[in-house]
Amino acid sequence: MIMLFVSAIPINHTSSYSSSMSSKRSISEFTPVSDEPQLLTKRPRNERGEEEEEEGEELLLVDADSIGLRLLGLLLQCAEFVAMENLDEAADLLPEIAELSSPFGSSAERVAAYFAESLSARIISSHLRFYSPLNLKSLTLTHSQKLFTALQSYNTISPLIKFSHYTANQAIYQALEGEDHVHVIDLDIMQGLQWPGLFQILSSRSRKLRSIRITGVGSSMELLESTGRRLTEFANSFGLPFEFQPFEGKIGHITDLNQLGVKIGETTVVNWMHHCLYNITGSDLGTFRLLTLLRPKLITLVEQDLSHGGNFLSRFVEALHYYSALFDALGDGLSEESAERHRVEQQLFGSEIRNIVAVGGPKRTGEVPVERWGDELKRIGFLPVSLSGTPAAQASLLLGMFPRGYTLVEENGCLKLGWKDLSLLTASAWQPCD
Repeated sequence: MIMLFVSAIPINHTSSYSSSMSSKRSISEFTPVSDEPQLLTKRPRNERGEEEEEEGEELLLVDADSIGLRLLGLLLQCAEFVAMENLDEAADLLPEIAELSSPFGSSAERVAAYFAESLSARIISSHLRFYSPLNLKSLTLTHSQKLFTALQSYNTISPLIKFSHYTANQAIYQALEGEDHVHVIDLDIMQGLQWPGLFQILSSRSRKLRSIRITGVGSSMELLESTGRRLTEFANSFGLPFEFQPFEGKIGHITDLNQLGVKIGETTVVNWMHHCLYNITGSDLGTFRLLTLLRPKLITLVEQDLSHGGNFLSRFVEALHYYSALFDALGDGLSEESAERHRVEQQLFGSEIRNIVAVGGPKRTGEVPVERWGDELKRIGFLPVSLSGTPAAQASLLLGMFPRGYTLVEENGCLKLGWKDLSLLTASAWQPCD
């Protein structure tokens, strides 16, 4: 991941932010960024330079690319003020950002709307000295359902979730060849959307499984039980001897393997799909301790190519670059009025941006987060398993179903899914070295 700094921003780092800007927008006052001719319609001024009143307001039309660049400059300037704790100066910029941005506009206008909202929340929380990340256990059932509905929409209109599931499932399937008793531990199971696909390919094996058990980790027993019922129905439809075990809590807080119901004779696999919606592990260090004790046959990991450490300004700039690419990707092929896209951006991306900008950072969370989990897995005795071959071929076929801007790169056995010039997700698999 390339780190950007506000003092010197190369042009190529604004490309994701200002792309897909074919529409026009009207505002009352604006200074064009480019030297290209603009359509200007202003009120006539009298000798003192004051605008004369005129019936009806005539607006200045500005090319959306210029608006995108203006918004980028305002967001970075606001973030600089926040970083220096000049909160009043930062707040003074928010009205103009709000005027130019919209959750239903171009990709630049949409991403700016959510970053402005998060900056506003950061300014307020800085005054109050109170930081509150999203916690699934504190959500109402209605809010949880909205979140999960957004995940289903995301799975439909974007390849990112499917890429994560297909790649991990294929790696798991290959690792389980010849195994009879399987225990999958999903560190953040949510709705369990990944597992029906695994059930399907496992049911096609000539050597049938004698048992398959999934331990789903989550923050709400009610939601876990609902997920378990759905997965049991799916498993039964494929004729698999299935058992679901819910675990309410954080994986990093587990100190005894018995809490996960680990049994002798079972082949254990750990699965983890990263996101920024809420804190999954509770403790990164505690999670590493548990993985060291557990020594599963395989760990499948999907990480966002996004930094969660460092100072506020560098974290903000990298997040702005990252989510600009995501918003641009979702905007390709969908109308600005798309309800599905708006649901995903509001419920998922907006929440992630808020946690990164308004809440995130070691200074506020109290723990320095792990930047690259793959590097840490090497340190505690795991080796990478190559995802070339069938996983890579399946991922390539998947991307053929979506807009052409998505890219797939194989790097050191990992698969990287990107949008144009920016990597968004890295999928990897790991096995113990002994």
